[in-house]
Amino acid sequence: MVKFIKGQFGFCRIGLLSLILIVMIHCLPALPLSSWENTKKTLHLYFQIVGKIALKLKPPKNHWWHITLHVTATGLSTFSMPMDKIGGLFEINFDFIRHQLQVRTCEGEIRSFELMDGLSVAAFKKNLFRILSALDIDVEIIDKPYDLEPKKPFGEIEEFHFYDKAAVKDYWTILRWVDSVFVDFSGGFYGKQCPVHLYWHHMDLAVTRFSGKKGPEMDASAKAPDKDAYSHEVISFGFWAGDDVVREPAFYSYTYPSPEGIDKEKLIPDYAEWVDSNGSPMAFLSYNKLQKEDDPNQVLLSFLNSAYNAGAKRAGWDIEGLNYKPF
Repeated sequence: MVKFIKGQFGFCRIGLLSLILIVMIHCLPALPLSSWENTKKTLHLYFQIVGKIALKLKPPKNHWWHITLHVTATGLSTFSMPMDKIGGLFEINFDFIRHQLQVRTCEGEIRSFELMDGLSVAAFKKNLFRILSALDIDVEIIDKPYDLEPKKPFGEIEEFHFYDKAAVKDYWTILRWVDSVFVDFSGGFYGKQCPVHLYWHHMDLAVTRFSGKKGPEMDASAKAPDKDAYSHEVISFGFWAGDDVVREPAFYSYTYPSPEGIDKEKLIPDYAEWVDSNGSPMAFLSYNKLQKEDDPNQVLLSFLNSAYNAGAKRAGWDIEGLNYKPF
């Protein structure tokens, strides 16, 4: 059996085996939360430890952009952080190919330990800080999870020690794909926009656009991170792998402040929907449904653009002026 498929240079003739390989290469993995939830919670706590080091050592940046992790060709990275010497830099990397936590310095030193099933959060922290000490990197963090259970010091968390390598690999495969689509989407905007990055507090990969206008004043009870994150009007887009409330991986978008009637705007695809999020409408797209699409890239881009246009239209953004078209 043969089929003809359209490629970059026209139609080509391929055999059944080649067609199967092409389908496998382009197939997005499933990521049911129930199958790796303990691994996800363990990994989330690992992320928070590393993210808190970045929070402590990196110069502050607007909207907390300095604390995030970034998708790389091998996993996730803090990118460069300063060492206590002129021009000294180091980075902490999650290598999901070798399943290692690596600390790399500008002097060529690479120290690592294995990410494996049985490595508790307490042991992760101990191993990492032992490496930092050996490299003369002195840092102290607030030693407890942020907005995450359990509410006790990282060094005492022994009950989370799960690391399913296959599930982590699937998660990273999805992150790589989402990162590439988000970067593509980001290219269409002239205004202020954050990098595509992973916020470790809620473990979501996100990108945010800004109108340039200040947001409403928050009351005194608001948390400092929220006051900085939402100091200006935003439309934010993200992907998260599911949690205690949302029991599946999904994409989202919200506009802040939420404009009246935004949930009357049409979302693409048809199965995307507006859901309530803390009293405001949020655009929601199920990864499980998107995964089955023939062209998930285009469908995800359509969702992002429809959610952006809904928020920008209802909030009175200068859509035409902020729209970037390559010369």
